[in-house]
Amino acid sequence: MPQKSRDRAASRSLPIFALALIAWLAPATATRGGETVTIGNLTFVNQALVGVGRLPANLRDKFGETFGSGSAIAVDPKSWVRTPTGYQGTFYMLPDRGFNVTGTSDYRARVNKLFITFTPLDDPAAVPVAQRQNSVAATLTDTILLTDAAGQSLTGLDPDGIRRAANGLPDLPQASNGRVSIDSESLALLPDGGFFIGDEYGPYVYRFSPAGRLLAAIRPPDAFLPKRKGKDHFASNNPGPGGRAPEPPEPETGRANNQGFEGLTLTPPGGKFLVAALQSATRQDGGTSPATRRYSRLLYYDVADRERPRLVREYVVPLPLFESADGERRVAAQSELLALDETFFLLLCRDSGNGYGTGGATSRYRSIDLLDTSRATNIAGSRYDGTMPVAPNGKLVDGVVPATLTRYIDINETAELQKFGLHNGEPNDRNNLSEKWEGMALAPALDPANPNDYFLFVTNDNDFITQNGYQAGTPYKDASGLEVDTMILVYRITLPEQLK
Repeated sequence: MPQKSRDRAASRSLPIFALALIAWLAPATATRGGETVTIGNLTFVNQALVGVGRLPANLRDKFGETFGSGSAIAVDPKSWVRTPTGYQGTFYMLPDRGFNVTGTSDYRARVNKLFITFTPLDDPAAVPVAQRQNSVAATLTDTILLTDAAGQSLTGLDPDGIRRAANGLPDLPQASNGRVSIDSESLALLPDGGFFIGDEYGPYVYRFSPAGRLLAAIRPPDAFLPKRKGKDHFASNNPGPGGRAPEPPEPETGRANNQGFEGLTLTPPGGKFLVAALQSATRQDGGTSPATRRYSRLLYYDVADRERPRLVREYVVPLPLFESADGERRVAAQSELLALDETFFLLLCRDSGNGYGTGGATSRYRSIDLLDTSRATNIAGSRYDGTMPVAPNGKLVDGVVPATLTRYIDINETAELQKFGLHNGEPNDRNNLSEKWEGMALAPALDPANPNDYFLFVTNDNDFITQNGYQAGTPYKDASGLEVDTMILVYRITLPEQLK
């Protein structure tokens, strides 16, 4: 067992307050392919990066619009099979609110359906360099538009109004064109082919039919809802053409602008719980600063009866800390959540402003971490579900035990990226990882000799950056002059037998 694993195993037996202190002070050390992480009696192995694929930045969907981002990804488990040459299956990829113009556009929300074939490269050096990034091949087979209950498309426009509660739905964010606004960021696939989708504007969780029609919406506790001057106000301060900026620009309480439900997952087996995570702390919990927004929150809904979801648990999540290039302490906000069982999750956390397509070349933190809620304090239904902060100014109150976080897979690991002709940092070219890695999906290796092995698919949000784009009736060229592909990385991992 590597020294780091022994240290983690020992730390598991420490008191909770000591664990929290260690997590706060621990440096952002890198992992290595094949490294073992032990937490108590559970052993997690990151074997290696074994696959890379690209979808071209200028790809169009069946509506003639730019395909764009992988803000979330989910696999249809019924479709996943092993073939003589590798694996194949159907995946669903979620774009967010569209190309980042100045403000927002009337981009029609959608889910993209992909057919993916995958040939793991256990020894990438045995394959010509030019072919290594083709080990994952994704073909766009369909695009499903998301609509409201009446069949009207949902829009990416920043909401400046509210559609009042009706027909079993709560108050909904509404744009100036009268359509429901959604900034879709997270995705969970249901057995019947429907979807749960996590939104940044509400922040809400929406349930859609397989055809993309809105069926239900989950409104979180008041602590999560953006309020300006004491009232719900869902704008993110990105007004569309001719729209008005909100006043004040940031909510006084609730989710910060563009920091909604980035993480969403159903717990295996059977999907008893739907779990949603804020990207970072609420405004009242320190979400006013990149240095203090550490204590995010996680909600568990019992969805055994999908028509009546019940909030049953709520935990504080201590996001990772890292040091910026100028030596400042920063919080790595989370971009995706994936359940391994009822209490263990993978949490994808990252910095911002660095990578291909941005001004900065070198990312300081992109990591898939292990989140354990088993000993955290359940604050669901407590006074902290109102506007009472659980972490005023970014300091957690006494008596509330947070979940624990342990580093697992360093996406920036140089040796692993180099195997596939990729890198983190200069030169800031197309083989430098782009800024936003935001999607995760888990598929079994279907290997009888290694029944606990899985493939972890990780996708980026490319911000729709292309020189040949088309959305909302308008062609566009990104000002960067670049083509930033949608990419898929695949890691082979081994999970503990006990999580089954």
